[in-house]
Formats: sequence, structure tokens, C-alpha cells
Amino acid sequence: MRAPLKAVKVETRLFLRDSATVMFGVLFPTALLLGLGAVPALRESSPETGGLRSIDIWAPTALVFGMVMIAVQHVPSVIATYRERGILRRLSTTPAHPRGVLLAQMIVAFASVVVAAALMIFSAWAVLGIAPPERPLEFVVAFLVGYAALLGIGMIAAAVARTSSAANQIGTLLFVTLMFAGGAFLPRVLMPDLLREVGEFIPPGLQALTAAWSVEAGEITATAGGQPFWLQITIMAGIAVTASAIAAKLFRWE
Repeated sequence: MRAPLKAVKVETRLFLRDSATVMFGVLFPTALLLGLGAVPALRESSPETGGLRSIDIWAPTALVFGMVMIAVQHVPSVIATYRERGILRRLSTTPAHPRGVLLAQMIVAFASVVVAAALMIFSAWAVLGIAPPERPLEFVVAFLVGYAALLGIGMIAAAVARTSSAANQIGTLLFVTLMFAGGAFLPRVLMPDLLREVGEFIPPGLQALTAAWSVEAGEITATAGGQPFWLQITIMAGIAVTASAIAAKLFRWE
């Protein structure tokens, strides 16, 4: 029991030393939402949105930034660095199996995403008056399953990237692709039909997070098409399982 706990402590210290990841993965979603909330036009309600403000509808999107950044950029980069430096290979010859290091890394990464979400939700409520998720249970399910799908994709990147440089390049490409195709950069109503349909299958499932956060916001995004909440959760779960299986098949310790 001591070895896994010690690994988590070590990975936590290393994570906190990575100021760029802490800034963009944990703090940036809150900073982004508060920055946009300072724009007066985004704080005005509209009859077309059922009295909601643009900032209310956009809140879940800010959360997605941190989730994607941690899962597909940070985690693969760290694992590829360990492989490149031979750390995983050396650990395989000691009682501290490298699986323990990978598990600790994923625990710390998940904890950082949870902290980022809690900080953003609290700040959104305290500063901007954005109500917390109206369906907390469904929001937690969408959050967990969506992050699992992202992490599965991130682990594929970690499996195929032999160097930290390659992992960073793959992670950046994945970040831009997932954010754009998933509807985080453009509102769904402005996206081409084909891209909008593809976006339904893009982790972490922004539509499901939006629907769980606000019933009205979910209905607005659903007017542009979209899958029912539980169907999208099923899709994200399928992606998580499939991607994790592929990553496990491709993964090499050295």
C-alpha cells in the first residue's frame, strides 16, 4: 500500500512543478470563463435563449479546455518522457513495477481535472452568477465518461509516441482536432452539417455536459441536431473502452 501512495505523492510533486500544465490545465478554464464574463454583451440575456446569457451556455465549454489538455497533452508527454529516459524499463526490473507509475500518473491527472472543474464551477457561481449544474448526477456521469474517452485517446498517443517531442506534437494535433470538431471553438449552430454530426462522436461529449449543466442550454444545443443524453454517454463509454483496449495492445515499456 505504501508504494502506490508514494508513487502518487511523487507524481503530484512533479505535476505541481510543471507550471505550464498547472496554468493551462487547471487554472485556464476558470480564467477563460471569468475573462469572457467580463464582456458585457455576453452577460446579457436573450429571449431566443430562454432568458439565458451567452456566458451561461458557454460555461461547460471552458471546462472542456482543461479536460482535453490534461488527457491528450499532459499525460502522453509525461509517459513518453519516462519511456525516452528509460525510467519505465528500469522500473520493470524492480519491485516498483512501471504499472504503478502509470496508475499514479493517471490518478494525479484525474485529480487535477476534478480540481479544475470544482474551481471553475465555484468561480462561475460566485463571480458570474452562473448556476451550478442543474442535474449533478448526470453531470458527474458525463464528466467521468467523457474524461475516460479522452484519456483512452491520450493513452493511444502515449503508446505510439517514442519521445516527448513526438508526444507533444501528437498531443497538440489531438487538442486542436478534438476542440474544433467537438464544437468547443464554434457554436454548433454555425458548424457545417457533416462536422456537426461528426462532433456527436467526439470526446468528451460537450453536448452531454451542456445538457446536464443546464436544461435550457441543452435544449438550445439540441435544436442544431444531436444525440439524446444517454445515447451520447453510451457513445463516449464505447470510445473509452475501445481506445483503452487499443492503447493496451500498442503500449510498450521501452
